[in-house]
Amino acid sequence: MHAGARRELADWSAPDAAQEELRRSYLDHLDRHPDAMSRACMPGHLTASAAVVDPGGTRAVLTLHRKIGKWLQTGGHCEEGDLSLGDAALREAAEESGLSGLRLLPGPVRLDRHRVGCGGGTWHLDVQYAVVAAAEDAVLTRDAAESADLGWFGVEEVPEPTDEACRLLVRAAAQAVRAQAGRDSAARR
Repeated sequence: MHAGARRELADWSAPDAAQEELRRSYLDHLDRHPDAMSRACMPGHLTASAAVVDPGGTRAVLTLHRKIGKWLQTGGHCEEGDLSLGDAALREAAEESGLSGLRLLPGPVRLDRHRVGCGGGTWHLDVQYAVVAAAEDAVLTRDAAESADLGWFGVEEVPEPTDEACRLLVRAAAQAVRAQAGRDSAARR
């Protein structure tokens, strides 16, 4: 998984200078830490998250994180059975939303580096994806162990409390879903 993460980030075209700087720092971290995919890597470790978006790209699933107390995207640590960062993001999205039939769009849409309490305080180097729900009216099932609440929200109506990283991811994922829908529609013609 380490080599795959490095390859994916090396091939990813960052959308702006700040994201490019993060991309380079993630690659440097992977080069310096063979255990960078494991939560045991205390300077920081890669995580995977996703904004689950309806097929029209207008609404997203957010979870009220039980420990953090904020509305956030689905996501978390990579696990032993995950084949890639995208697989980890998709697994987390399904587990935390209760949705089936989710579809991962190719490649990350954003990166976000933030400090967390894992092992006394470390960095999450989060690789963020867009995931498309099978239907606009898909029924959510909350995992009570992880989430105090769960819901669909308009892309421009992310509830408080949240953070700017979540708002940016939701917008980027919705844009990616709409772009993919446009490409799919053009291909069918």
